[in-house]
Amino acid sequence: MRRLEPTATVQASRRVVGRDIGPSKVLALVGEVNADGELEIVGIGSHPSRGLKKGVVVNIESTVQSIQRAIDEAQQMAGCRIHSAFVGIAGSHIRSMNSDGSVAIRDREVSYADLERVLEAAQAVVIPADQRVLHTLPQDYVIDNQEGIREPLGMSGVRLEAQVHVVTCAVNAAQNIEKCVRRCGLEVDDIILEQLASSYSVLTDDEKELGVCLIDIGGGTTDIALFTEGAIRHTAVIPIAGDQVTSDIAHALRTPTQYAEEIKIRYACALAKLAGAGETIKVPFVGERPPRELSRQALAEVVEPRYDELFTLIQAELRRSGYEDLIPAGIVLTGGTAKMEGAVELAEEIFHMPVRLGIPHGVKGLADVVRNPIYATSVGLLLYGLQKQSEGAGHAGQYSEEPKTPVLDRLKRWVQGNF
Repeated sequence: MRRLEPTATVQASRRVVGRDIGPSKVLALVGEVNADGELEIVGIGSHPSRGLKKGVVVNIESTVQSIQRAIDEAQQMAGCRIHSAFVGIAGSHIRSMNSDGSVAIRDREVSYADLERVLEAAQAVVIPADQRVLHTLPQDYVIDNQEGIREPLGMSGVRLEAQVHVVTCAVNAAQNIEKCVRRCGLEVDDIILEQLASSYSVLTDDEKELGVCLIDIGGGTTDIALFTEGAIRHTAVIPIAGDQVTSDIAHALRTPTQYAEEIKIRYACALAKLAGAGETIKVPFVGERPPRELSRQALAEVVEPRYDELFTLIQAELRRSGYEDLIPAGIVLTGGTAKMEGAVELAEEIFHMPVRLGIPHGVKGLADVVRNPIYATSVGLLLYGLQKQSEGAGHAGQYSEEPKTPVLDRLKRWVQGNF
Protein backbone atom coordinates (compact mmCIF):
# COMPACT_ATOMS: atom_id res chain seq x y z
CA MET A 1 0.00 0.00 0.00
CA ARG A 2 1.36 3.43 -0.91
CA ARG A 3 2.17 5.95 1.78
CA LEU A 4 -0.14 8.95 1.89
CA GLU A 5 1.73 12.23 1.38
CA PRO A 6 0.71 15.90 1.36
CA THR A 7 -0.68 17.19 -1.93
CA ALA A 8 2.05 18.43 -4.27
CA THR A 9 1.90 21.40 -6.64
CA VAL A 10 0.99 20.40 -10.20
CA GLN A 11 3.97 20.85 -12.52
CA ALA A 12 3.30 22.33 -15.97
CA SER A 13 5.53 19.83 -17.78
CA ARG A 14 4.11 16.65 -16.24
CA ARG A 15 2.47 13.99 -18.40
CA VAL A 16 0.31 11.02 -17.59
CA VAL A 17 -0.57 8.00 -19.75
CA GLY A 18 -3.68 5.84 -19.56
CA ARG A 19 -4.21 2.52 -21.30
CA ASP A 20 -7.59 0.81 -21.66
CA ILE A 21 -7.02 -2.81 -22.72
CA GLY A 22 -10.40 -4.09 -23.90
CA PRO A 23 -11.62 -7.18 -25.77
CA SER A 24 -12.40 -5.23 -28.94
CA LYS A 25 -9.67 -2.58 -28.94
CA VAL A 26 -6.73 -1.20 -27.01
CA LEU A 27 -6.79 2.55 -26.38
CA ALA A 28 -3.81 4.62 -25.25
CA LEU A 29 -4.05 8.30 -24.28
CA VAL A 30 -1.28 10.73 -23.39
CA GLY A 31 -2.21 13.76 -21.29
CA GLU A 32 -0.09 16.79 -20.48
CA VAL A 33 -0.67 19.16 -17.56
CA ASN A 34 -0.52 22.78 -18.74
CA ALA A 35 0.54 25.86 -16.78
CA ASP A 36 -3.02 26.28 -15.45
CA GLY A 37 -3.07 22.77 -14.02
CA GLU A 38 -5.49 21.54 -16.71
CA LEU A 39 -5.06 18.18 -18.42
CA GLU A 40 -4.65 18.35 -22.20
CA ILE A 41 -4.95 15.27 -24.40
CA VAL A 42 -1.91 15.38 -26.71
CA GLY A 43 -1.77 11.81 -28.01
CA ILE A 44 -4.27 9.08 -28.92
CA GLY A 45 -3.60 5.51 -30.05
CA SER A 46 -6.09 2.79 -30.92
CA HIS A 47 -5.74 -0.73 -32.26
CA PRO A 48 -8.13 -3.70 -32.56
CA SER A 49 -7.66 -6.33 -29.86
CA ARG A 50 -8.27 -10.06 -30.09
CA GLY A 51 -6.27 -11.16 -27.07
CA LEU A 52 -8.87 -10.62 -24.33
CA LYS A 53 -12.14 -12.28 -23.47
CA LYS A 54 -14.50 -10.76 -20.91
CA GLY A 55 -11.72 -8.54 -19.58
CA VAL A 56 -9.16 -11.34 -19.11
CA VAL A 57 -6.03 -11.91 -21.22
CA VAL A 58 -6.39 -15.17 -23.20
CA ASN A 59 -3.63 -14.58 -25.77
CA ILE A 60 -0.46 -12.87 -24.58
CA GLU A 61 1.11 -12.36 -28.03
CA SER A 62 -1.99 -10.83 -29.58
CA THR A 63 -2.47 -8.52 -26.60
CA VAL A 64 1.17 -7.40 -26.65
CA GLN A 65 0.97 -6.57 -30.36
CA SER A 66 -2.22 -4.52 -29.86
CA ILE A 67 -0.75 -2.61 -26.92
CA GLN A 68 2.46 -1.90 -28.82
CA ARG A 69 0.67 -0.54 -31.87
CA ALA A 70 -1.67 1.64 -29.80
CA ILE A 71 1.31 3.00 -27.86
CA ASP A 72 3.24 3.67 -31.08
CA GLU A 73 0.33 5.73 -32.43
CA ALA A 74 -0.02 7.68 -29.18
CA GLN A 75 3.74 8.37 -29.07
CA GLN A 76 3.77 9.55 -32.66
CA MET A 77 0.95 12.00 -32.06
CA ALA A 78 2.22 13.23 -28.68
CA GLY A 79 5.82 13.59 -29.83
CA CYS A 80 7.27 11.86 -26.78
CA ARG A 81 8.56 8.49 -25.68
CA ILE A 82 6.32 6.67 -23.20
CA HIS A 83 7.85 4.53 -20.48
CA SER A 84 4.93 3.89 -18.09
CA ALA A 85 1.14 4.10 -17.84
CA PHE A 86 -1.92 3.65 -15.65
CA VAL A 87 -3.81 0.56 -16.81
CA GLY A 88 -7.46 -0.43 -16.38
CA ILE A 89 -8.71 -3.86 -15.32
CA ALA A 90 -12.15 -5.48 -15.52
CA GLY A 91 -13.68 -8.94 -15.67
CA SER A 92 -15.85 -11.39 -13.77
CA HIS A 93 -12.95 -12.14 -11.43
CA ILE A 94 -13.41 -8.75 -9.72
CA ARG A 95 -14.83 -8.97 -6.18
CA SER A 96 -15.76 -6.24 -3.73
CA MET A 97 -17.00 -5.78 -0.17
CA ASN A 98 -17.51 -3.07 2.43
CA SER A 99 -15.31 -3.31 5.52
CA ASP A 100 -14.17 -1.25 8.49
CA GLY A 101 -11.21 -0.97 10.82
CA SER A 102 -10.10 1.10 13.80
CA VAL A 103 -6.81 2.19 15.41
CA ALA A 104 -5.69 4.35 18.33
CA ILE A 105 -4.66 7.86 17.28
CA ARG A 106 -1.04 8.55 18.10
CA ASP A 107 -0.28 11.94 19.66
CA ARG A 108 -4.05 12.57 19.85
CA GLU A 109 -4.07 14.22 16.41
CA VAL A 110 -4.76 12.35 13.17
CA SER A 111 -1.63 12.14 11.02
CA TYR A 112 -0.87 10.58 7.63
CA ALA A 113 0.55 7.59 9.49
CA ASP A 114 -2.75 7.15 11.36
CA LEU A 115 -4.69 7.24 8.08
CA GLU A 116 -2.37 4.65 6.59
CA ARG A 117 -2.72 2.36 9.61
CA VAL A 118 -6.52 2.56 9.76
CA LEU A 119 -6.85 1.79 6.04
CA GLU A 120 -4.54 -1.19 6.48
CA ALA A 121 -6.72 -2.37 9.36
CA ALA A 122 -9.89 -1.93 7.30
CA GLN A 123 -8.54 -3.96 4.38
CA ALA A 124 -7.41 -6.80 6.64
CA VAL A 125 -10.23 -9.07 5.47
CA VAL A 126 -10.12 -12.73 4.52
CA ILE A 127 -9.84 -13.11 0.75
CA PRO A 128 -9.13 -16.23 -1.35
CA ALA A 129 -5.49 -17.07 -2.03
CA ASP A 130 -5.96 -16.43 -5.76
CA GLN A 131 -7.20 -12.85 -5.16
CA ARG A 132 -5.32 -9.67 -4.24
CA VAL A 133 -6.47 -6.29 -2.97
CA LEU A 134 -6.79 -3.84 -5.84
CA HIS A 135 -8.27 -0.80 -4.05
CA THR A 136 -9.15 0.24 -0.52
CA LEU A 137 -11.51 3.17 -1.09
CA PRO A 138 -12.45 5.28 1.98
CA GLN A 139 -16.15 5.98 2.48
CA ASP A 140 -16.37 7.62 5.91
CA TYR A 141 -14.25 8.12 9.01
CA VAL A 142 -15.33 8.09 12.66
CA ILE A 143 -13.38 9.81 15.45
CA ASP A 144 -14.47 8.95 19.00
CA ASN A 145 -18.02 8.10 17.84
CA GLN A 146 -18.30 11.27 15.77
CA GLU A 147 -19.53 9.99 12.39
CA GLY A 148 -19.60 11.40 8.87
CA ILE A 149 -16.03 12.70 8.80
CA ARG A 150 -14.49 12.76 5.32
CA GLU A 151 -11.19 14.56 5.95
CA PRO A 152 -9.92 13.47 9.38
CA LEU A 153 -6.35 14.70 8.92
CA GLY A 154 -5.34 17.06 11.73
CA MET A 155 -8.46 16.41 13.84
CA SER A 156 -8.10 15.63 17.54
CA GLY A 157 -9.25 12.39 19.12
CA VAL A 158 -8.33 9.09 20.70
CA ARG A 159 -9.73 6.48 18.30
CA LEU A 160 -10.01 6.56 14.52
CA GLU A 161 -12.32 4.27 12.54
CA ALA A 162 -12.58 3.93 8.76
CA GLN A 163 -15.37 2.51 6.64
CA VAL A 164 -14.03 1.42 3.25
CA HIS A 165 -14.92 -0.34 0.02
CA VAL A 166 -12.39 -3.09 -0.71
CA VAL A 167 -11.98 -4.27 -4.32
CA THR A 168 -10.02 -7.43 -5.13
CA CYS A 169 -9.00 -9.03 -8.41
CA ALA A 170 -7.58 -12.37 -9.53
CA VAL A 171 -3.81 -12.43 -9.03
CA ASN A 172 -3.17 -14.11 -12.39
CA ALA A 173 -5.42 -11.65 -14.28
CA ALA A 174 -3.45 -8.68 -12.94
CA GLN A 175 -0.12 -10.42 -13.52
CA ASN A 176 -0.98 -11.20 -17.14
CA ILE A 177 -1.91 -7.57 -17.81
CA GLU A 178 1.35 -6.41 -16.21
CA LYS A 179 3.27 -9.00 -18.23
CA CYS A 180 1.76 -7.80 -21.52
CA VAL A 181 2.54 -4.17 -20.74
CA ARG A 182 6.10 -4.94 -19.67
CA ARG A 183 6.67 -7.03 -22.80
CA CYS A 184 6.21 -3.73 -24.63
CA GLY A 185 9.07 -2.21 -22.63
CA LEU A 186 6.74 -0.22 -20.37
CA GLU A 187 6.17 -0.06 -16.62
CA VAL A 188 2.76 -0.17 -14.93
CA ASP A 189 2.22 2.89 -12.72
CA ASP A 190 -0.92 1.35 -11.25
CA ILE A 191 -3.80 -0.98 -12.14
CA ILE A 192 -7.22 0.61 -11.70
CA LEU A 193 -10.73 -0.82 -11.68
CA GLU A 194 -12.23 0.33 -14.96
CA GLN A 195 -15.58 1.59 -13.65
CA LEU A 196 -13.73 3.55 -10.97
CA ALA A 197 -11.60 5.15 -13.68
CA SER A 198 -14.68 5.91 -15.80
CA SER A 199 -16.32 7.66 -12.84
CA TYR A 200 -13.54 10.26 -12.89
CA SER A 201 -14.37 11.26 -16.47
CA VAL A 202 -18.18 11.07 -16.72
CA LEU A 203 -19.66 11.71 -13.25
CA THR A 204 -20.03 15.09 -11.54
CA ASP A 205 -19.38 15.73 -7.86
CA ASP A 206 -23.06 16.62 -7.40
CA GLU A 207 -24.16 13.25 -8.81
CA LYS A 208 -21.78 11.35 -6.52
CA GLU A 209 -22.99 13.35 -3.54
CA LEU A 210 -26.68 12.91 -4.29
CA GLY A 211 -26.43 9.25 -5.28
CA VAL A 212 -25.81 7.82 -8.75
CA CYS A 213 -25.17 4.51 -10.49
CA LEU A 214 -22.54 4.35 -13.23
CA ILE A 215 -22.98 1.56 -15.79
CA ASP A 216 -20.00 1.09 -18.11
CA ILE A 217 -21.02 -1.23 -20.96
CA GLY A 218 -17.92 -2.36 -22.81
CA GLY A 219 -17.24 -5.16 -25.23
CA GLY A 220 -16.72 -8.02 -22.78
CA THR A 221 -18.31 -6.98 -19.48
CA THR A 222 -20.70 -4.46 -17.99
CA ASP A 223 -19.17 -2.75 -14.96
CA ILE A 224 -21.27 -1.13 -12.23
CA ALA A 225 -20.22 1.47 -9.64
CA LEU A 226 -22.67 2.99 -7.18
CA PHE A 227 -21.98 6.25 -5.33
CA THR A 228 -23.76 7.98 -2.46
CA GLU A 229 -22.61 10.87 -0.26
CA GLY A 230 -19.53 11.34 -2.42
CA ALA A 231 -18.12 7.84 -1.92
CA ILE A 232 -18.25 4.55 -3.80
CA ARG A 233 -20.55 2.09 -2.02
CA HIS A 234 -20.95 -0.88 -4.33
CA THR A 235 -19.26 -2.33 -7.41
CA ALA A 236 -20.20 -5.31 -9.56
CA VAL A 237 -19.46 -6.93 -12.91
CA ILE A 238 -22.01 -8.54 -15.25
CA PRO A 239 -20.56 -10.80 -17.99
CA ILE A 240 -22.92 -9.54 -20.71
CA ALA A 241 -21.94 -6.65 -22.98
CA GLY A 242 -21.35 -5.62 -26.58
CA ASP A 243 -19.79 -8.87 -27.76
CA GLN A 244 -23.03 -10.72 -26.95
CA VAL A 245 -25.01 -8.19 -29.01
CA THR A 246 -22.66 -8.76 -31.96
CA SER A 247 -23.00 -12.52 -31.55
CA ASP A 248 -26.82 -12.27 -31.49
CA ILE A 249 -26.78 -10.29 -34.74
CA ALA A 250 -24.36 -12.73 -36.40
CA HIS A 251 -26.51 -15.76 -35.49
CA ALA A 252 -29.90 -14.21 -36.20
CA LEU A 253 -28.89 -12.68 -39.54
CA ARG A 254 -26.50 -15.51 -40.51
CA THR A 255 -23.69 -13.07 -41.23
CA PRO A 256 -19.96 -13.21 -40.35
CA THR A 257 -18.97 -11.64 -37.02
CA GLN A 258 -16.99 -8.77 -38.59
CA TYR A 259 -20.04 -7.72 -40.61
CA ALA A 260 -22.29 -8.16 -37.57
CA GLU A 261 -20.07 -5.73 -35.66
CA GLU A 262 -20.28 -3.16 -38.48
CA ILE A 263 -24.06 -3.55 -38.69
CA LYS A 264 -24.36 -3.12 -34.92
CA ILE A 265 -22.33 0.09 -34.93
CA ARG A 266 -23.97 1.67 -37.98
CA TYR A 267 -27.60 0.56 -37.89
CA ALA A 268 -28.62 -1.16 -34.64
CA CYS A 269 -31.19 0.31 -32.26
CA ALA A 270 -31.83 -0.90 -28.70
CA LEU A 271 -35.53 0.02 -28.81
CA ALA A 272 -37.50 -1.42 -31.71
CA LYS A 273 -40.21 1.24 -31.68
CA LEU A 274 -37.58 3.92 -32.47
CA ALA A 275 -36.38 2.13 -35.63
CA GLY A 276 -38.25 2.99 -38.81
CA ALA A 277 -39.93 -0.01 -40.46
CA GLY A 278 -39.27 1.53 -43.88
CA GLU A 279 -35.50 1.73 -43.38
CA THR A 280 -33.59 -1.19 -44.90
CA ILE A 281 -30.00 -2.41 -44.65
CA LYS A 282 -27.94 -4.86 -46.69
CA VAL A 283 -26.77 -7.92 -44.77
CA PRO A 284 -23.84 -9.94 -46.21
CA PHE A 285 -24.27 -13.74 -46.10
CA VAL A 286 -21.68 -16.31 -45.11
CA GLY A 287 -19.72 -17.54 -48.13
CA GLU A 288 -20.16 -16.07 -51.57
CA ARG A 289 -23.92 -15.81 -51.56
CA PRO A 290 -25.29 -12.34 -52.43
CA PRO A 291 -26.35 -10.02 -49.57
CA ARG A 292 -30.02 -9.66 -48.69
CA GLU A 293 -32.06 -6.68 -47.51
CA LEU A 294 -33.49 -6.47 -44.01
CA SER A 295 -35.56 -3.81 -42.29
CA ARG A 296 -33.85 -1.84 -39.53
CA GLN A 297 -36.79 -2.60 -37.27
CA ALA A 298 -36.17 -6.34 -37.66
CA LEU A 299 -32.57 -5.74 -36.62
CA ALA A 300 -33.77 -3.82 -33.56
CA GLU A 301 -36.02 -6.75 -32.63
CA VAL A 302 -32.87 -8.89 -32.44
CA VAL A 303 -30.93 -6.35 -30.36
CA GLU A 304 -33.60 -5.14 -27.92
CA PRO A 305 -34.02 -8.46 -25.99
CA ARG A 306 -30.30 -8.54 -25.17
CA TYR A 307 -30.31 -4.96 -23.84
CA ASP A 308 -33.52 -5.72 -21.96
CA GLU A 309 -31.85 -8.75 -20.36
CA LEU A 310 -28.77 -6.73 -19.44
CA PHE A 311 -30.71 -3.88 -17.84
CA THR A 312 -32.90 -6.36 -15.95
CA LEU A 313 -29.79 -8.05 -14.52
CA ILE A 314 -28.40 -4.65 -13.52
CA GLN A 315 -31.68 -3.77 -11.83
CA ALA A 316 -31.53 -7.04 -9.85
CA GLU A 317 -27.94 -6.19 -8.82
CA LEU A 318 -29.05 -2.76 -7.60
CA ARG A 319 -31.76 -4.36 -5.49
CA ARG A 320 -29.28 -6.82 -3.98
CA SER A 321 -26.96 -3.96 -3.11
CA GLY A 322 -29.63 -2.24 -1.02
CA TYR A 323 -28.97 1.13 -2.68
CA GLU A 324 -31.65 1.09 -5.39
CA ASP A 325 -33.72 3.74 -3.59
CA LEU A 326 -30.67 5.87 -2.67
CA ILE A 327 -29.65 7.06 -6.14
CA PRO A 328 -31.92 10.05 -6.92
CA ALA A 329 -29.42 11.28 -9.54
CA GLY A 330 -30.32 8.17 -11.52
CA ILE A 331 -28.25 6.15 -13.98
CA VAL A 332 -25.29 7.19 -16.14
CA LEU A 333 -24.58 4.89 -19.08
CA THR A 334 -21.14 4.95 -20.66
CA GLY A 335 -18.82 2.73 -22.69
CA GLY A 336 -18.92 1.99 -26.41
CA THR A 337 -21.99 -0.26 -26.23
CA ALA A 338 -23.98 2.38 -24.32
CA LYS A 339 -24.05 4.87 -27.18
CA MET A 340 -26.39 2.79 -29.34
CA GLU A 341 -29.57 4.60 -30.33
CA GLY A 342 -32.43 3.73 -27.98
CA ALA A 343 -30.22 2.48 -25.10
CA VAL A 344 -30.99 5.47 -22.85
CA GLU A 345 -34.73 5.34 -23.63
CA LEU A 346 -34.94 1.59 -22.94
CA ALA A 347 -33.00 2.03 -19.70
CA GLU A 348 -35.44 4.70 -18.53
CA GLU A 349 -38.37 2.35 -19.21
CA ILE A 350 -36.77 -0.45 -17.15
CA PHE A 351 -35.19 1.49 -14.27
CA HIS A 352 -37.97 4.09 -13.93
CA MET A 353 -35.44 6.80 -13.08
CA PRO A 354 -33.43 9.45 -14.96
CA VAL A 355 -30.83 8.05 -17.36
CA ARG A 356 -28.19 9.96 -19.31
CA LEU A 357 -25.26 9.09 -21.57
CA GLY A 358 -21.89 9.68 -19.90
CA ILE A 359 -19.45 11.66 -22.07
CA PRO A 360 -15.86 12.25 -20.87
CA HIS A 361 -15.19 15.76 -19.57
CA GLY A 362 -12.56 17.62 -17.60
CA VAL A 363 -9.86 17.59 -20.28
CA LYS A 364 -8.65 19.93 -23.02
CA GLY A 365 -6.46 19.57 -26.12
CA LEU A 366 -7.99 16.83 -28.25
CA ALA A 367 -11.12 16.95 -26.08
CA ASP A 368 -13.46 16.92 -29.10
CA VAL A 369 -11.93 13.64 -30.29
CA VAL A 370 -12.42 11.91 -26.92
CA ARG A 371 -15.94 13.26 -26.33
CA ASN A 372 -17.25 9.76 -26.91
CA PRO A 373 -18.33 7.11 -24.36
CA ILE A 374 -15.72 4.75 -25.86
CA TYR A 375 -13.03 6.90 -24.24
CA ALA A 376 -14.65 7.07 -20.77
CA THR A 377 -12.20 4.63 -19.15
CA SER A 378 -9.13 5.97 -20.98
CA VAL A 379 -9.80 9.59 -20.02
CA GLY A 380 -10.68 8.47 -16.50
CA LEU A 381 -7.33 6.69 -16.20
CA LEU A 382 -5.57 9.97 -17.04
CA LEU A 383 -7.59 11.92 -14.46
CA TYR A 384 -7.05 9.21 -11.84
CA GLY A 385 -3.33 9.17 -12.59
CA LEU A 386 -3.12 12.96 -12.39
CA GLN A 387 -4.79 12.92 -8.98
CA LYS A 388 -2.44 10.22 -7.70
CA GLN A 389 0.59 12.09 -8.99
CA SER A 390 -0.54 15.32 -7.34
CA GLU A 391 -0.96 13.40 -4.08
CA GLY A 392 2.57 12.07 -4.41
CA ALA A 393 1.23 8.54 -4.77
CA GLY A 394 1.77 7.99 -8.50
CA HIS A 395 4.84 7.70 -10.65
CA ALA A 396 5.52 10.63 -12.94
CA GLY A 397 7.19 8.33 -15.47
CA GLN A 398 10.10 9.06 -17.74
CA TYR A 399 9.71 10.73 -21.12
CA SER A 400 12.20 11.49 -23.85
CA GLU A 401 11.25 14.71 -25.57
CA GLU A 402 11.04 14.94 -29.33
CA PRO A 403 10.65 18.18 -31.29
CA LYS A 404 7.23 19.65 -30.51
CA THR A 405 4.66 20.27 -33.23
CA PRO A 406 1.23 21.90 -32.84
CA VAL A 407 -1.55 19.59 -31.63
CA LEU A 408 -3.63 20.09 -34.79
CA ASP A 409 -0.65 19.16 -36.98
CA ARG A 410 -0.07 16.03 -34.92
CA LEU A 411 -3.76 15.10 -35.15
CA LYS A 412 -3.74 15.63 -38.94
CA ARG A 413 -0.62 13.47 -39.31
CA TRP A 414 -2.19 10.73 -37.18
CA VAL A 415 -5.47 10.75 -39.14
CA GLN A 416 -3.57 10.57 -42.45
CA GLY A 417 -1.62 7.60 -41.18
CA ASN A 418 -4.64 5.66 -39.98
CA PHE A 419 -7.46 6.38 -42.42
